[in-house]
Amino acid sequence: MKIDRIDAKILTAIQKDCRLTSDRLSDIANLSPTAVQRRLKQLRKEGVIESDVSIISPKAVGRPISMIVSVTLEREGAAIIDRFKQLIRATPEIMSGYYIAGDADFILIITAKSMDDYEGFTRDFFYENNDIKGFKTYVVMDRVKSGFSMPIELPGDFNE
Repeated sequence: MKIDRIDAKILTAIQKDCRLTSDRLSDIANLSPTAVQRRLKQLRKEGVIESDVSIISPKAVGRPISMIVSVTLEREGAAIIDRFKQLIRATPEIMSGYYIAGDADFILIITAKSMDDYEGFTRDFFYENNDIKGFKTYVVMDRVKSGFSMPIELPGDFNE
């Protein structure tokens, strides 16, 4: 799907607040509310908008500790990688997971109630998995920026 300037205005606005009304979005995009709804529906259908979410305060729900964990698998192979990806998706404590190139195979963002909670998680998730060669944990001291907001650029908006 080709994104035009109107789509870019809508996408930029809803990334900041996905609860904006059609009326407010129509003001931003200079379209009717009905036309905005049609565009949003199409952007969702085409997969440009993957999800509408709320960002929850970890402290407010009793999960104030976050870790960034690099994971190295015992050996590489499509079945092992696919199995580990499936495990990541099925584990609620893993907020984000990335299959990467470099020294490690995966980077995970993990949330925990406490360090004791994380230690228990490591025993169950990492030590009990024979596909994992090793992992390295980085404890987050301060969440400086968090989100999924994506810069929307169109040809002519930047130096090509």
